[in-house]
Amino acid sequence: MDSGLRTPLLDSFKRGEAPRDAKVLAAQGELAPRAHEQLGLLALLSADDDADIARTAEKTLQTIPADGIAAFLARSDAPPELRMFFAARGIEPARTPAPDGDAPLFDVGDVPQAPPDEPERSTLQRLASMNVAQRMAVAMKGTREERAVLIRDPNKLVCSAVLSSPKLTETEVESFAKMGSMSEEVLRVIAQTRAWMKRYGVVLALVKNPKTPVALSMNMLARLNDKDVRGLVTDRNVPDVLRLAARKKSKSL
Repeated sequence: MDSGLRTPLLDSFKRGEAPRDAKVLAAQGELAPRAHEQLGLLALLSADDDADIARTAEKTLQTIPADGIAAFLARSDAPPELRMFFAARGIEPARTPAPDGDAPLFDVGDVPQAPPDEPERSTLQRLASMNVAQRMAVAMKGTREERAVLIRDPNKLVCSAVLSSPKLTETEVESFAKMGSMSEEVLRVIAQTRAWMKRYGVVLALVKNPKTPVALSMNMLARLNDKDVRGLVTDRNVPDVLRLAARKKSKSL
C-alpha cells in the first residue's frame, strides 16, 4: 500500500531494501519517531508478503488510539492515500486536526545502549557491533556524533534513516554535502529535498563536491552568486564540464 508519503526511509522500504529485522522493528512501531513515517511504514507493512510482519503491523495499528489517528488524518499535510487506507478501516478524519508536529502516535523504543558493565568503547566501535536494524534505530533517534558516523554506513538503508531523522539539522546536511567521501546516492537525496535546497550553503557544497552527479551540479550552477561562480573556474576538484560552464557563465557576469 502506498501511503503517498515520500521520505528517504520510506522510499527504501518501498524499494524492498529493508532486511527482515528492520521490517519487524518498523512493524512494531519502534523505528520511525515521526507520525508521518510511522503510519506510512505501518500501512506499507500491513500488506507485506511476510505474514508475520503483516500481522505485527496490523496489531500495532490496532494499538494506536483511533481518535489519535483521526486527529492526525484531519491535518492539512495528511496524504489522501493515508486517509483512504484508514477509511477502509472505519477511521475518518476528525473535525479538529491534531497540532502540527512530528511526535509519534505510538510510543517508540529507546536507542540501543551498551550494557552498564560493558567497557566503554568508541562510537565507531559500538555502532560497528550493531546489526542493520539497530544502526537504523540509532540513526533515527541517536546523537549528532552517531549520525556523522552512520551517514557513511555502507548500508543504504542506514543512510536513509539518518536523512529521515527528525533530529537532523540543516547544518548537518550542509556538512554531509561537503564530504568528498559521501556516497552519490546520499548527495542525490539531499539535492532532491526542497527544504534543504533552500539553504544556499547546501547548494554550494553540492556543486563543489566532485561526487555530486554532474547533471545535478549543472542545474544548480544558476543558483550560485557571482563570487562562487568565479571560484569554480579555478577549482580543479570539480568536473571539467562544470568548470567550463562556470567559465562561460562568469564571462557574461
